[in-house]
Amino acid sequence: MSRIAYVNGLYVPHAEAVVHVEDRGYQFADGVYEVCEVRGGHMVDERRHMARLVRSLNEIRIRQPMPLAALGVVLRETVRRNRVRNGFVYLQVTRGVARRDHYFPDPETPPSIVVTARAADPAKGEAVAAQGIAIITVPDNRWERVDIKTVGLLPNVLAKEAARQAGAREAWFVDRDGNVTEGGSTNAWIVTGDGKLVTRPAESGILRGITRTVMMEVAEKLQLRVEERAFTVKEALGAREAFVTSATNFATPVVRIDGQSIGDGKPGPVARALRENFHKVAEIAR
Repeated sequence: MSRIAYVNGLYVPHAEAVVHVEDRGYQFADGVYEVCEVRGGHMVDERRHMARLVRSLNEIRIRQPMPLAALGVVLRETVRRNRVRNGFVYLQVTRGVARRDHYFPDPETPPSIVVTARAADPAKGEAVAAQGIAIITVPDNRWERVDIKTVGLLPNVLAKEAARQAGAREAWFVDRDGNVTEGGSTNAWIVTGDGKLVTRPAESGILRGITRTVMMEVAEKLQLRVEERAFTVKEALGAREAFVTSATNFATPVVRIDGQSIGDGKPGPVARALRENFHKVAEIAR
C-alpha cells in the first residue's frame, strides 16, 4: 500500500507530497514540529504533544493553523489512511509561503502544515534496548532556544552523523562548563551510585521532552528518586547506569560513552524498569 501524506488541506500520495519552493520552512527553517508515537493504532500522549506544539508556535509567533480538535482529526486520519498500528505520526507547521525575506510575511499568510505517518516494528526497538547503545559526546553548538521544537536541526544532524561514523547511535551535547545538555534527538539521564535518576532541568538548554515528563511519573510510581540538575561527562562515565528518552526510544539504556563502558557495560535494571512501565503511565487515546 502506498503511503499518504496530509499537505495543506489535502491527503495526497506520499510520493507526490510537496511544498512551495518559497515555503519559509524550506527557506529559513521557520517552523516547528512534533512526533507522536502510535501504539495499537492509537496516538500516545497526544494531549501533551499538542500542548507543546502550541507553546512552540507561540514562542516563534506562528499562528495555529486550525483548532486542536480539528488537528487531532487530521492526525488520526493520516494514521488511519496509512494503516499504522505501531509507528509514529509527524506533524510540521511553518510560517507559510511568501517572497523570500527575513522579515515576517503579511500576518494573513496562512501557515503550512504537513502530516505524515509511518510504521515501525516494536521488536526492533526492543532488540536495540536489550543490547544498549553507545554514544559519543560533542560540543553544544546550537542556538540558545533549544526549548522550542523547531525544524532547525542542522547541529543535531551533524552530531548524529558524527555518532554514526564513530560506531555509536547517539551524541550527547556538552556545554562550555562540561555539563551534558541532551542528545541529538533524545533527553539524557544517568543513575547515580546511590540510585538517583539525574537529568538536566528543562527550564533552559534542553527541550522538555514529552517522554522525559512521563518517565518522571513512571519513576514516581516505581518509587525512584529524580533529581533535576546538571551533570558532567565525568559523572556520567562513573554512573551506575545511563539512558536516553524520546518518543521513538522510550527509555533506551546507554552502555558506552566515548568508548568507555558504563556500569558493567550492560543495560541496567532502572532503565529496563522505566521502559517496561512507560506505556502503563503514558496517555493512550482510545
